[in-house]
Amino acid sequence: MSAIDTVLAEARADLDRVSPSADLLDSPDTLIVDIRPAHNREADGEIPGSVVIERIVLEWRLDPAGDHRIPGFDENTRVVVMCNEGYSSSLAARDLRALGLHRATDLIGGFRGWRSAGLPTRPGASTPVT
Repeated sequence: MSAIDTVLAEARADLDRVSPSADLLDSPDTLIVDIRPAHNREADGEIPGSVVIERIVLEWRLDPAGDHRIPGFDENTRVVVMCNEGYSSSLAARDLRALGLHRATDLIGGFRGWRSAGLPTRPGASTPVT
């Protein structure tokens, strides 16, 4: 097993990962965060209601006690991080849990899994939260 496979397995061991489901869109205590680069979002679209936060600023925008956090969530919000295929989102969710977001997790299969399940998408690319 490679080093990154070990790190990924360790990160996922503490996550309650979620499968693509339209129920995520209707859950008022869930924040779907899209960390994909703009070129992926432009080419493939986005999940309606998701918030785009680039990976480079993710922890600053979602630190529940931080001065630079976005409004509308707290440490009890289920934050579902989504990347393209569900790998880097696992590492990002692990990092958010370290900040105190104890319900942070990621989307199994990422955006591609969501789209493959036939779930709603919208044209991309929204302007990221800065």
